[in-house]
Amino acid sequence: MTGPVIIRALSASDAHLFDALPDPLDAREGHRRTRFRPDWKRVALRDGEVVARGAWWGGPDDAEPVNINWFDVAEGEEAAGAELLRSAPWRVELEINLPGGRRDEPILRAAAEARFAAARAAGYELLVERFLYRWTPERGLPERPGRLRFSPEPDDAVFFDALRRIHSATLDAHAISAIAEGGLDRAAQEELDFFHWCPSPREWWQLAHTPDGDLAGIHIPAHNPSGPTIGFIGVLPEHRGHGYAYDLLAECTHYLAERGAQYVSGATDQGNFPMAAHFTKAGFPIISERVNFHPMATD
Repeated sequence: MTGPVIIRALSASDAHLFDALPDPLDAREGHRRTRFRPDWKRVALRDGEVVARGAWWGGPDDAEPVNINWFDVAEGEEAAGAELLRSAPWRVELEINLPGGRRDEPILRAAAEARFAAARAAGYELLVERFLYRWTPERGLPERPGRLRFSPEPDDAVFFDALRRIHSATLDAHAISAIAEGGLDRAAQEELDFFHWCPSPREWWQLAHTPDGDLAGIHIPAHNPSGPTIGFIGVLPEHRGHGYAYDLLAECTHYLAERGAQYVSGATDQGNFPMAAHFTKAGFPIISERVNFHPMATD
């Protein structure tokens, strides 16, 4: 390190600078389907060389980004990476995608730790580590157990109430964080807002009932801007212990495949061992991991 760090926001004319930094974690492969706006990309330059970069991301109609979807730093440039994050006009959640097995490879482990150190120095704290999955047709569709009856429901209030009940006993770190900040209503509303934001049809959302007519859970097949995904799987607390989350996951996968999906993505917190087991049973291999940081509150 010699000269000072210069932070630069990019535009269409100099967007090529974003590609100038080699990445041992090969983040580009994980973002092949992601569309980034040039003006939401920023780089840190030292002596004319890119030493850190970040790409903020949102939907095509969003006025501001919803998260940082790509962030990396050159070796020994954690301070430059921290300045890149601190100086940005947006304070949003940071997602760092990582290959599986990175803990066993010294080069990959060091590259990941450099990103984490920069994020912490910029005022971000770890929220959760997640597994990312992808189902493809050659794996075959998961068997439908046939234990639940599925139906659409046009009334958001029904889903809001179900989400409150599901999140009253949850392992999901994002929901736990929302509950801590604003209670169950906030956690439920954030879910509803996200799925209304997705470009997939509202009529895809489904309730799941037992043969006796009791509401057992909900599943939300979705398309986010990157493609088809298992949007939400949730079982009401009083119906847990029967493995119904697998039934919901199988139905959600079938629903998307029947509408032409050539792959279906999914994710769960690494600490949610039951859901991780259901993804494995349904034929969803882990393709990578994601570490989520969120900005700490400032005085």
